[in-house]
Amino acid sequence: MGGASPAGAVAEGDTAAEKRKGKELEENIFKKTCISTQSTINNIFKKNLREEVCLEIIVSFYNNGIPFNVSRSEEYTRIFKKAVRYRIGFKPPSYHELRLPLLKKHMELVQQSLEEHRTYWKQVGCTIMTDGWTDKRRRTILNFLVNSPKWTVFLKSIDASHITKTADKIFKMIDDVVEEVGEENVIQVVTDNAANYKAVGEMLMKKRKKLFWTPCAAHCTDLMLEDLEKKATLHKDTIYRGRKITTYIYARTALISLLHIHTKGKDLMRPGMTRFATSYLTLGCLNDNKGSLIRIFFFPDQWTSSKFAKTKDGKIIASVALDKMFWKEVVICLRDTYHLLHVLRMVDSKEKPVMEFIYEEIKNAKEKIRGAF
Repeated sequence: MGGASPAGAVAEGDTAAEKRKGKELEENIFKKTCISTQSTINNIFKKNLREEVCLEIIVSFYNNGIPFNVSRSEEYTRIFKKAVRYRIGFKPPSYHELRLPLLKKHMELVQQSLEEHRTYWKQVGCTIMTDGWTDKRRRTILNFLVNSPKWTVFLKSIDASHITKTADKIFKMIDDVVEEVGEENVIQVVTDNAANYKAVGEMLMKKRKKLFWTPCAAHCTDLMLEDLEKKATLHKDTIYRGRKITTYIYARTALISLLHIHTKGKDLMRPGMTRFATSYLTLGCLNDNKGSLIRIFFFPDQWTSSKFAKTKDGKIIASVALDKMFWKEVVICLRDTYHLLHVLRMVDSKEKPVMEFIYEEIKNAKEKIRGAF
C-alpha cells in the first residue's frame, strides 16, 4: 500500500503544531506589546491631565485666598471622589445654588443629623460644653456644644457682648440650654474655672439635682501655668527676659538670618495650646538653642562689629544671652512646668477621652514636680 509512513505523519503533525505555537506566541507578544504601549501612553496622558487639574486647583487656592489646610480636610477629598463618579459633564454649583437652595438643603440635613443625636442622648446621656471667646470686633461669643460617645455637635452661639458677665446672667443662658437639650438627658455641664462659672456650677446643681458641673481640665491646667508665670517671681522674670530675646531678634531681618545660620533653620518660638503654655514652650526652644544663641553674641566678627551691638537694647539682649544664671533659671522653670505641659497636651488632644485618667495624671504630675526638687 502507498502513502506516508506513521513516523512521517507524526513528524508532519509535530511541525504543524510547532508552527501553530509559534504563531500564537508571536500574536501574544504583539498583543502584550500593544497593551504595554497603550498603558504607557494612557499613564503619560493621565499624568499630564492630573498636572493640569492640580494647577487649576492651586490657582483657585491662590486667587481666592483659600488656606492650604483645607486640603487636609475629609470634605476636600470627598469633593473630587464624588465629582469623578459623576464622570464627564459635571457642572459645578453656581453662586445662586450655593447661596440659597444648597444652603437650605444642607441646613435640613444638619437638623436631621441633630435629631438623630437627640435620640442617642436620650439613650446614653450627654455633656453640655460651653466656651467663650472674643472676635475681631471685640464681641464676646459663647459657643455651646453637646458631647456624647457618638460625637460632639455644635448646638448654638450666643452674642453675649451686651450681657454683664455676672453669675446670674450666665446661669440663665446655660440653664436655658439645659432645658433645650432636655434635663433628663444631661449628665454634666463643663465650663471654664473662672469664679463666676464656679458660682454658676453650684447654682445649676442646686436647681438640676441630676447633673454635675465639671470645670474644664485644660483650663484648670492652664490656670496653674498662669499662676506660675504671674505669681512666681523667678518664672515671671525669666519669661520676661526670654521674651525680650525673641522679640528683639524677630523684629530684625538681619538677626533672623543670622539666627537661622547658627540654629540650622530652627526657631526660638513654638506656639502652644494656650498663651501660657506658649511662654514655657518658648523657654524650651531657647534652652534647646542655647549654644547657638551664645555663639551669635560671642563671635566678634558677627555681633560686636554689627550696628545692633552698639545700641542700648542690643547690649541688654547680649548680656541676657551670655548670663549663666539666666540659663539656670530657664532650666528651673522647665522643671517646674514640664509635667503640667504634658498633662495639658493630653487633655487638649482629640484622640481619646481623658476623664478616665486625668485625675491620676494630675496626681502623677504633682509627685514628679515634687521629686524634681
